[in-house]
Amino acid sequence: QDREKSKLGSLSAILNVLIVPFIYESHFKFTDRPKVSDNYTQDTWTKLQGAVEAIQNSTSIKYNLEELYQAVENLCSYKVSATLYKQLRQVCEEHVKGQIQQFRQYPSVSIFFMNTCWQDHCRQMIMIRSIFLFLDRTYVLQNSMLPSIWDTGLELFRIHIISDKMVQSKTVDGILHLIERERTGETVDRSLLRSLLSMLSDLQVYKDSFEQQFLKETDRLYAAEGQRLMQEREVPEYLHHVSKRLEEEADRIITYLDQSTQKQLIFTVEKQLLGEHLVTILQKGLTNLLDENRVQELTLLYQLFSRVKGGLQVLLNHWSEYIKAFGTTIVMTPEKDKDMVQDLLDFKDKMDIIAEVCFQKNEKFINSMKESFETFINRRPNKPAELIAKYVDSKLRAGNKEATDEELERILDKIMIIFRFIHGKDVFEAFYKKDLAKRLLVGKSASVDAEKSMLSKLKHECGAAFTSKLEGMFKDMELSKDIMIQFKQYMQNQSDPGNIELTVNILTMGYWPTYTPMEVHLPAEMVKLQEVFKLFYLGKHSGRKLQWQPTLGHAVLKTEFKEGKKELQVSLFQTLVLLMFNEGEEFSVEEIKTATGIEDSELRRTLQSLACGKARVLIKNPKGKDVEDEDKFLFNSDFKHKLFRIKINQIQMKETIEEQVSTTERVFQDRQYQIDAAIVRIMKMRKTLSHNLLVSELYNQLKFPVKPGDLKKRIESLIDRDYMERDKDSPNQYHYVA
Repeated sequence: QDREKSKLGSLSAILNVLIVPFIYESHFKFTDRPKVSDNYTQDTWTKLQGAVEAIQNSTSIKYNLEELYQAVENLCSYKVSATLYKQLRQVCEEHVKGQIQQFRQYPSVSIFFMNTCWQDHCRQMIMIRSIFLFLDRTYVLQNSMLPSIWDTGLELFRIHIISDKMVQSKTVDGILHLIERERTGETVDRSLLRSLLSMLSDLQVYKDSFEQQFLKETDRLYAAEGQRLMQEREVPEYLHHVSKRLEEEADRIITYLDQSTQKQLIFTVEKQLLGEHLVTILQKGLTNLLDENRVQELTLLYQLFSRVKGGLQVLLNHWSEYIKAFGTTIVMTPEKDKDMVQDLLDFKDKMDIIAEVCFQKNEKFINSMKESFETFINRRPNKPAELIAKYVDSKLRAGNKEATDEELERILDKIMIIFRFIHGKDVFEAFYKKDLAKRLLVGKSASVDAEKSMLSKLKHECGAAFTSKLEGMFKDMELSKDIMIQFKQYMQNQSDPGNIELTVNILTMGYWPTYTPMEVHLPAEMVKLQEVFKLFYLGKHSGRKLQWQPTLGHAVLKTEFKEGKKELQVSLFQTLVLLMFNEGEEFSVEEIKTATGIEDSELRRTLQSLACGKARVLIKNPKGKDVEDEDKFLFNSDFKHKLFRIKINQIQMKETIEEQVSTTERVFQDRQYQIDAAIVRIMKMRKTLSHNLLVSELYNQLKFPVKPGDLKKRIESLIDRDYMERDKDSPNQYHYVA
C-alpha cells in the first residue's frame, strides 16, 4: 500500500534493509507510551533537523541512523506527525531555494552542473526519507492529500528550480545540442542525457519543456537532410541511410529518451525521409533496382515503404507499371520473337522471386503482377499464343536433351502460367495441334508421358472441350498401331507380299489439322501397296473414305555409295526425287517436277534439302544455296558420312509464313462460326434483345478477344441470312426469326 516511488535507488534499498529490523524491535520495546520531558519534542526535532542539514551539506551526522529513526517514531506516537511533516518540508524547501541562487549567480552554468545538482538532490532525499520512513508509512500514507516525502522532494525541485525559465531553457537547449551533435556523428555522454531526461520525466515537465521542442528540431533537421540527400545520393545509398537513421532514433529511445516519444519521433523521421519523397525515390531508382535484380535493396525498399501510410500502394502502382512497360518491350519487338517465350519465362521467374522474397508474398503485389502480365501479353494479339505453342513443341520434340523429365515437367508448369494470361487460347490450340500432329506422325515426340502430361494440364486449365480433338489424335495413333499389326498379318497371307514395308496412320479428319491435298506421281510398287491396304481397311470398315496425304509421308531408302551402303531417312517428296536416280544420272528441275508431280515451291525446298544441306546426297550444278530453273542435279556417289542411317532434314515440314498465315486465318474463320452460333443461341433463348444487351451477353460467352465492330458485322450477316431481324420502330432492337 506504500505510495513511495520505485526510484529510491540502491542506497535507499540498503538503508531499508538496515532499518526495517529496528521497526520490529521498537514494537517489542515500547508496549506502553514512555514519559518524556516537556522539551522532548523540540529537542528531538532539533536533533533531526541537524541530521537533515548534515545530509544536505554532505557533512557527517552526529547520531546513528537507528537513533534518528527511533526519534521519528517516538514523535509520531505522540501525535505530532503533522507538525513534523511541515517542519521537514520547510527545511527541504529552504535548501532547494538556496540551490536556485547558484543558477542565478552563474547564468552560464552547464547541464553538467544541473545533473550534479539533481543527483545530489535525489541522494539527499533518499537518505532523508530513510530516516523519516515511519512518518512516510503512517501519517503521510493515511492522508491521501499529502505527497510522500520523495514526491515532496520532486515537487520542491520542480517548483523552485526546473520551473525557472532561465534554468529550464538552458537545460533543454543543452540536451538538444548534445543530441544534435550525436546525430552528426560525434560521441557524446549518453549517461548524462539519460539522467537529465529522466529528471524531466520524473518532474513531469518532459512533454511540455522538452518533447515538443525536440520533435520540432527533429522535423527541421530531417526535412533539410531529406531534400539534400535525395539530390546528392543514388536510391540504394539513400535507402540504407534512411534505415540507419531509423535504427539510430530507435536506439535513442531505448537508451535515453522517454518511451512516450517513440511514436511521434519515428513518425517524424519516416515522414521527412520517406513520406515526402515516395514518388521521387521510385521514379529515380525503382527501374534500376528491378533491372539489376537488387534483391537486398528491394527488400529494404518494401520494408521502408510499408512504414509510411500509402507507401505500399505507391510502390505497387510503380511496380505494376514497370512490369507492363518491360513486358511490352518483350512482346512488341518482332525482331526478338524467337526469344519471346524464354524472355517471358525468365521475366516471370524474376518477378516471382521479387514478390516472394522482397515483397513478403504480399497478395496485392502477386495479384497486381498477374494483372500486369495479362495486360501486356495481350497487347499483341495472337503472336504470343503462337510462339508459346511453338516453344512447347521445341521442348516436347525428340532430340531435346536439354532437360530431364523432372525439369521438363517444371518447364511445362511455367509455360502454363504464361499460357493462362493469353486471351486468344484458340490460336494456341491451332498451332499446338499442328505441331503435335508433326510430332506424332513423324515420330518426333520426346516422351509420350510428357505429351500426356501437357494434355492433362491443358484440360485442367481450359476444360475437356478444348482438348477433345487433341485427345482424339492420340487415340488415332493408338488405333493405327493395332490396325498395322492386323495389316502385317494380312500381308503375310498374300501370295505376293512385295519388298516394301508399308506403315499407315489412319487419321480422323475432324481431329487433325487441315492439310492441302496434293497429287504426286508415286512409283507403281507404292501405288499397288496403297490399293492392297485400301482393300484391307475398307473390308473391315465399310462406308469410310480414305484420302492419302503424301505431304506427311516419310521413308527409309537403302542406298549404295562408293564408301558403302547407307540408309537415308527421308520425306516422301525426297524419296520420289532420289528414286529418279535409279533411272538416270542427271536431271533438270523441270524434268524432276514432271516426273514427280511435286508442286514447284515444295520441290525447290526438297531439292535444297538434298543438295544444299549438311547431307548432300545430290550435286547441284551450278553450286549455290537457292534452286534455279536452269539447275541440274546429279547423284553424289562420293557422299561420305560416319553414320549408317542418315536423317536428312525435312525442310518441307518446316512451317512457312504462308502456313502461319493460313493457320491464323483458320482460327479467325472458326471464331466467326462461334460468334454466329453464340448470337443465334442467345436470340433463340431471349427472342427479343437490344443491341447493347446482346453484345454484353456475347462478351460473357465468347472465350476469345473480340472487337465491337466484328460483332456488329456478324449481326448484320445473320440479319442478311434471315436468322434475325431489326425492330421496325427501334433499329437497335433485334427479334429472333424462328
